[in-house]
This record gives sequence, structure tokens and C-alpha cells, in this order.
Amino acid sequence: MQQRTAPEQRVLAARAELAATLDAIDDKLNVPKRARAATARIRESVRRNPAPWIAGVVGAGLVLAGAIAWTAVRRSR
Repeated sequence: MQQRTAPEQRVLAARAELAATLDAIDDKLNVPKRARAATARIRESVRRNPAPWIAGVVGAGLVLAGAIAWTAVRRSR
């Protein structure tokens, strides 16, 4: 087993830190990868407990229907 000198050890540590930093930047800036991860989290959440998601969709539908009705009433005046 070869002993590394202090400068070599610092270089190896700096390389490892740089690699970790670049991986973190890649994770932050890789939009398709983040979208896939978010989709997976949402699917798992819906699978575990669909009630809040159903309520949210129904609520959004009611808001949309109300906005359409409100717009129709305002235009008819």
C-alpha cells in the first residue's frame, strides 16, 4: 500500500469535493431529471392518500367553473 504525501491527499480531497459540487449543480440544473423525480413523488403521494388530490381537483374545477360563469355574466351586461 502506497503512502500518499500531504499535498497528494489535499489534491485528492479537493477532487472529491469538486466532483461532489459538480454533481450537486447537475442535480439542481437538470430539469428533466427533477421533473421525473417530482412526478414520482406525486404519484407515490396519490397512491398512498388520494383524498387530498381528489379534493384539490374538485376544488380547482369549481373555481374554473365559477370563473367561467362570472365571465359569462359580466359579458352579458
